[in-house]
Amino acid sequence: MCYISFCKKSGKKVLFMWFWFSIIALLCWSGSDLFSKIGCADAKDKYSHFKMVTAVGVVMGIHAFYEIFVSKVDFNLEAMLRYLPVSALYIGSMTLGYVGLRYIELSISSPICNSSGALVAILCIVTGTVLAVPQYIAVGLVCLGVIGLGFVEAREDEDLRKKRQDKANYKYAKSALAIVLPLLYCLLDALGTFADSIVLETLDEDVANVAYELTFLVCGIVAFIYVKFIKKQKYIPKKEAPKYTGAIFETAGQFAYIYAIGDEEHVAMAAPIISAYCAVSVIWGRIFLKEKLSWKHYAMILIAVAGIVVLGLYDA
Repeated sequence: MCYISFCKKSGKKVLFMWFWFSIIALLCWSGSDLFSKIGCADAKDKYSHFKMVTAVGVVMGIHAFYEIFVSKVDFNLEAMLRYLPVSALYIGSMTLGYVGLRYIELSISSPICNSSGALVAILCIVTGTVLAVPQYIAVGLVCLGVIGLGFVEAREDEDLRKKRQDKANYKYAKSALAIVLPLLYCLLDALGTFADSIVLETLDEDVANVAYELTFLVCGIVAFIYVKFIKKQKYIPKKEAPKYTGAIFETAGQFAYIYAIGDEEHVAMAAPIISAYCAVSVIWGRIFLKEKLSWKHYAMILIAVAGIVVLGLYDA
């Protein structure tokens, strides 16, 4: 196996930890997709996305305090304010993504949402960055896959849609929001990533991550006050459990991602593994949510995922 090497001094097998952290990140982020979908899929709960923001905010807040008081990250309020525009873009994109989960299959929304890397590449091209030829091809593949998904979704016969959704856990009608919301997520996430690259030139990454998590905590508290005390909505533990499970997977995935990418020697192999997590989300959607798409859907998803993996490789 290429993931095992022999230590010259001891002769013992040494497992490359980058590989296992990459797999953990892939499984955690795809798991976050799955449980977030379960937690936000109820069309009757108009405030499920706010409840999801609260769940993610609580979990991230706990992790942020761990980083400050245990890991001794040198955090201050000024850093939180400096990183606020980036945090706002990321949190806004995730909130829109949670709303979108009520209108479309996870198998479609996840590849679209995770196509933001292609938009970042386009922003870089516009600002004068020259990319490698495979990167241009990858951007084209992602755009083709996403546009193709939208076209297939919009043109699908209603009877065929109902037939393939017969055994699915959730049923969906044709809706413009089904495609628009994941696309808005993609746009805001891309803008956040682009802004991130600028802000991190003068701000430590650990400090920036804590700032982001604490901002999410504040948003989660505001969302809780709005839903609980202004809209007088109930929090039912059974329905909230998937949201907090998704939040835990999201935070754990971020933790594993940092360590996987931190191995500079193998980052070129870790990045494409992790970037393929949206493909695993499609698999989870098929197994656990009984989502069944047409062959045209799967063809477009395959094209988009191929482009995402190539961009992940070159991002390394």
